[in-house]
Amino acid sequence: MASTKPSAAPKAASKPKADKSAKVEGTQVVVKGYVPTLQKVYKDEIVPKLMKEFGYSSVMQVPKLTKITINQGVGTATGDKKLVEIAQQELTTITGQKAVLTYSRKDISNFKLRKGMPIGVKVTLRATKMYEFLERLISISLPRIRDFKGINEKFDGRGNYTLGIKEQIIYPEIDIDKVTKILGMEITFVSSVDRDEEAFALLREFGLPFKNIKK
Repeated sequence: MASTKPSAAPKAASKPKADKSAKVEGTQVVVKGYVPTLQKVYKDEIVPKLMKEFGYSSVMQVPKLTKITINQGVGTATGDKKLVEIAQQELTTITGQKAVLTYSRKDISNFKLRKGMPIGVKVTLRATKMYEFLERLISISLPRIRDFKGINEKFDGRGNYTLGIKEQIIYPEIDIDKVTKILGMEITFVSSVDRDEEAFALLREFGLPFKNIKK
């Protein structure tokens, strides 16, 4: 009598692979080949204007915006750890890029602060997301500031400019009804030049509403 082979054991169900494309809530996916409007404006309009204004002999001499850094301190974070998490999510939603935590570098007993404790959040934007954020800031967010009359033009002497924002609710991405605490932030624009005059001209042409621009 012919013998029968034992049936093969059923294969164990394979574990589902993690979705590497999954993104953090609030972040944006940049479509390949997409060029932001302000990036086009820079290339087609701003570069020729600045070359004429400063007499540059090469396009490589024209100032560029290399990055925008947004810092948000959370002063009462030592008493409420959830406040830092909320700030992180809000800044992620505002910028479209995951915000990272910033930590205390030393102990400060008067503020019950220990070295290594989270004290704020930070995002550094470059390329496409930088231009997208800048366009939204200029055309939508800044005009939402109450009694807005323009921004000061004080640079740091090295071609960089920091803008202080008192309330995160000027950004339309933030739902005012869900805000637990009003927080300010500092937005630093870092340029490729060391002269404030050239950096000012660059940001002016992008459309930042400085108070003392001659019309």
